[in-house]
Amino acid sequence: MNYQETVEYLFTSTPVFEKIGAKAYKPGLDTMYKMDEHFGHPHNQYKCIHIAGTNGKGSSSHTLAAILQSQGYKVGLFTSPHLVDFRERIRINGEMVSEEYVIDFVENNRKFFEPLHPSFFELTTMMAFQYFAEQKVDFAVIEVGLGGRLDSTNIITPILSVITNISFDHTQFLGNTLGEIAGEKAGIIKPKIPVVIGEWNEETQPVFIKKAHEQNSPIHFAHETDADMNFELKGNYQKKNFCTISAAVECLKEEGIEIKDQSIKNGFEHVCELTGLRGRWEKLNEHPLTICDTGHNLAGWEYLEPQIASVKADTKHIVFGMVDDKDVEHVMELLEKLPKESTIFYWTQPSTKRAIPVDKLFGYAQKHGLNGTCYQTIAQAFNTAKANAKKDDFIFIGGSSYVVADLLSESF
Repeated sequence: MNYQETVEYLFTSTPVFEKIGAKAYKPGLDTMYKMDEHFGHPHNQYKCIHIAGTNGKGSSSHTLAAILQSQGYKVGLFTSPHLVDFRERIRINGEMVSEEYVIDFVENNRKFFEPLHPSFFELTTMMAFQYFAEQKVDFAVIEVGLGGRLDSTNIITPILSVITNISFDHTQFLGNTLGEIAGEKAGIIKPKIPVVIGEWNEETQPVFIKKAHEQNSPIHFAHETDADMNFELKGNYQKKNFCTISAAVECLKEEGIEIKDQSIKNGFEHVCELTGLRGRWEKLNEHPLTICDTGHNLAGWEYLEPQIASVKADTKHIVFGMVDDKDVEHVMELLEKLPKESTIFYWTQPSTKRAIPVDKLFGYAQKHGLNGTCYQTIAQAFNTAKANAKKDDFIFIGGSSYVVADLLSESF
């Protein structure tokens, strides 16, 4: 198989959450433990940092990797989902895993893993762990896929665990209260391993404290810090991530990891260049100002709506689509706050099977007094917005990481 055929095999022969949603979710770690034993526990060959959370774990993972990379370490980074190329999920010092490695890993190990029927994410996780071992990284920053306790990545013993925040997302798997969701995320806290909590409230904090006490793990709560350096990621929500990342860096230094102030500064200032991160309040054009963002749930939009509202522009063109397991109704309530007389909506749907069909999405919008026009693809919606926008207008594209993925695949 060539690279495209190999990726297609991964997407069609294994259950993929990004494509089919809940049917692909495979709780339990039995398959991961079997694969881990087969490959000789590769994650034990380097220091891991494990990052969970409802929002912010991608930005935090990339920035921590950029800081360590700036210090001169060889740093593996495992994240999900990808936007354009599958290989974005597995990087070392910003460089994606090679096509050849992906092909060889699948071809050489098919006879072993096919009888196990691993999920797409299980197989991808093991590929990353093995690749990082073979390439002899110093550190691997590992982002949780979904939840924490039963996530495929949770077979590792890290040197630091980080939980960015807790909000309502994937409630069908993680629970219907913030306390229940916090319990699932807290599953990454390991015995005697320090943990940083980025955000908390009266419902979630006791859960974290109880779990850390049970595990005899030092627990650190990130506190508000003035961002006295230029953070390349510009979304309003990055202020919270800045505090979480800063607390994580201090914990790593306490663990004896050398990280100089200049490396911290360089990591914050050049995270996208160093790691390849995209889609976080990313500027695509100046006139008209064009921004895309992967914020995809209520917690993300509680930051995005006021930031969109704060942009000075004659007219705002909002290209918007979502997937089917998100809190659409409450996001629509936030979109209602945008001034109707100067906001034009372009309702659309990403190419994933999990997309809310655009006609259904428009039905939600109309219930909230939001008008606009429907488009079958992201490209159609965006190209129309571009054609309509004057140079002092503002174009925003978002609602789902899959919306941004379709945009970047075709336009930028």
